[in-house]
Amino acid sequence: MQSPNNRQQIMETIRPPSSNPVAFDGISTQFLQHFKLVVANTPKLREEVYKIRYKVYCQELKYEPEENFPYDMEQDIYDQRSIHCLLMHLRSGLYAGCVRLVLPDPHKVEANLPYETVYDQNLQSNTMRLGDLPCGSFGEVSRLAVTADFRKRDVEGSTSHQTSAKQSKAVENERRYFSLIALGLYLAATSVVQEFRLDGALTLMEPRLARHLRRFGINCHQVGELVEFHGQRGLFHMSLEAVLSSMNTNTQELFRVLRSEVNRSLTHSNPRLIHRRAA
Repeated sequence: MQSPNNRQQIMETIRPPSSNPVAFDGISTQFLQHFKLVVANTPKLREEVYKIRYKVYCQELKYEPEENFPYDMEQDIYDQRSIHCLLMHLRSGLYAGCVRLVLPDPHKVEANLPYETVYDQNLQSNTMRLGDLPCGSFGEVSRLAVTADFRKRDVEGSTSHQTSAKQSKAVENERRYFSLIALGLYLAATSVVQEFRLDGALTLMEPRLARHLRRFGINCHQVGELVEFHGQRGLFHMSLEAVLSSMNTNTQELFRVLRSEVNRSLTHSNPRLIHRRAA
């Protein structure tokens, strides 16, 4: 069983292959033909999220020690105040990836977000100071994970032998659409930001991914210098107002579809979440 190179980054490998670029027109149609957004609003679905993260972060990329998670589910202290989303690949029935939005703690607005393990809260860029953002007005998009089947064209590692021949063929036939996964996951997280009436979100990512999202009209503003954190990553601020106004027409169409699914799923979730959304 061969493991991917430890230096390989998730975000580096979800770029569309140059020979099969994703068309900018009709991306909503393309996305919905191949993927379905699933809000992890049940314990069973959240277990699926944690299993994907264990598979990607522990087994494939070796970011986290496997022995720290004896039940094969990667979790941390932020999961309990997060909304988690999954993307299901329709033809194979496999989950291709996941993401979460860590919400501000309503009972402790000064509670830390994951980025603070890497950056100082008083971080200041040439255009903004994080400390000036109102407490409780933003969350963090984090723990985005895409399985090896969908990160690259040649399947390696522990994932390839765990799928049936039929599933593997379906994945191979449609892997050219894997650039839609990053877009779909970030749009799902943006939908959660809007549902909870936040001003925006922070996220740690590679500049490469920021450029990729910008192609679809999602502008993220870098507010932190590049640091070594499983590769070179920077801290980016996603203002909800700015992101919504910069989306191109095709991205807006997909966002409306995903936002509707997020709204529907959260409406049928824990009543405490509904109360927080209405606050």
